[in-house]
Amino acid sequence: MSSELLDALIILEREKGISREVLIEAIEAALVSAYKRNFNQAQNVRVDLNLGTGTMRVFARKEIVDEVFDSRLEISLDQAKNINPAYEAGDIVELEVTPKDFGRIAAQTAKQVVTQRVREAERGIIYSEFIDREDDIITGIVQRQDPRFIYVSLGKIEALLPQSEQMPNETYKPHDRIKVYITKVEKTTKGPQIYVSRTHPGLLKRLFEIEVPEIYDGTVEIKSVAREAGDRSKISVSTDNSEVDPVGSCVGPKGARVQAIVNELKGEKIDIVEWSSDPVVFVANALSPSKVLDVEIHEEEKATTVVVPDYQLSLAIGKRGQNARLAAKLTGWKIDIKSESDARAQGIYPREESLLFFDEDESSDTFDLIDEEIE
Repeated sequence: MSSELLDALIILEREKGISREVLIEAIEAALVSAYKRNFNQAQNVRVDLNLGTGTMRVFARKEIVDEVFDSRLEISLDQAKNINPAYEAGDIVELEVTPKDFGRIAAQTAKQVVTQRVREAERGIIYSEFIDREDDIITGIVQRQDPRFIYVSLGKIEALLPQSEQMPNETYKPHDRIKVYITKVEKTTKGPQIYVSRTHPGLLKRLFEIEVPEIYDGTVEIKSVAREAGDRSKISVSTDNSEVDPVGSCVGPKGARVQAIVNELKGEKIDIVEWSSDPVVFVANALSPSKVLDVEIHEEEKATTVVVPDYQLSLAIGKRGQNARLAAKLTGWKIDIKSESDARAQGIYPREESLLFFDEDESSDTFDLIDEEIE
């Protein structure tokens, strides 16, 4: 048995990263419990596991005392001196008490301990692997679903895709390959628990990092993301390189890069706008595809009043207010949109300090913002 156990410990140390010494200590501690349980013993004992000789021996540890009150834990000085004259009161004597059939129990116990430690080690390895991948994207395979979760195989473990994190325009079938965003990795008594999402804004950001080399290498930076999963999203991008068009880089040749992301998200529309440190410009860009005549900033309330041409009002607001809502999330500014005629009637447009987003020689319905919409 010892050679088999030794071989097993060597393999586990090499393949699972479990220290042989740690396993031996765990086995010895388990054998102590097994001895006390199976032989109805309560004394202080120690188990010696010798892999070299193939022996497992149990020793009762007793304290040398002048007067014995509990023979299971104590031994008289006279008895101890019969064993070794050098013993003195207060020393510990070890007496072998190995039962005849202890080998069978020991083998079973060792197997249980090794199995448990291997399981714990594997869980630890999986946890270490995935805790470093929080806020990252990974491809999984749909396994099954119940009313609460969709179970997605990530290879070594199944992740949970909660109903609240599922896109409303998607149906998930077994064996479907999907990209998911890891939102949380937890340690539980049953092992690591991984939660993933298809609706998190981080998924959109990671998809752009995969598809756009300029984002991956840091030339173009995603500044903010606003997303209503399955329907429409907006991202703002910028670059310090004057020779690079950040919006064009994300769109790609003939829209190929962003179209790959749209396909992955089952047709979710994506607006890509250029970020600006000037909130006037940024808010105007964020309201793409609507044209903007003027943006008035109210610093204290972190709010803006935006004037758009009359015929662009519904486009600026969007279906059920979606365009304005996403623009507000993207910029972090409250946005109050007014039509040109209403703004003129209220005397708030034009202003002397108005920033016109079109050529003054052109009518207000012919200017173009420098941003793009991909649907």
